[in-house]
Amino acid sequence: MRIWIAAAHDAAHRNGGWAYVRANGEIAGRAGGERRTTRSRMALAGLAAALQDQPAGVSLAVVAPRPDALVLHTLLKPPQDPPADDLDLRAALAKALAGRAWTLAIGDPKSATPTAFAAAWADLAGDKAKTGGAFTAAIPRTNLVKVAGL
Repeated sequence: MRIWIAAAHDAAHRNGGWAYVRANGEIAGRAGGERRTTRSRMALAGLAAALQDQPAGVSLAVVAPRPDALVLHTLLKPPQDPPADDLDLRAALAKALAGRAWTLAIGDPKSATPTAFAAAWADLAGDKAKTGGAFTAAIPRTNLVKVAGL
């Protein structure tokens, strides 16, 4: 299964968003956001949402912009000093990723790719969270089928 994830964060207003596009025969995507959050939390929340309804044992190829990939890398190869933030999401992801083979790559959010599509939806989700609070929503299928590179 291939998953493209992106997060966004507005430091001035402390709101953020996340989005993912998932391809495993079928294309799916969701976006969400929160107030009073961090970009790291949004990257973790995006991966957690992407794995939420997926069966265990399916191998993953995750692609994310560099800042988000650096956060997700701490799940793939835990650092000597484990992060002390977002322990709830990290515990849920550790459980969801246990026994799975997965890879992580850095994607370019500036070219016409699924990473850029996810980054645009993450920005939109962050803006929506700023005015409306926490939410998650499906990305319309009509938008997903137009994504280059799927």
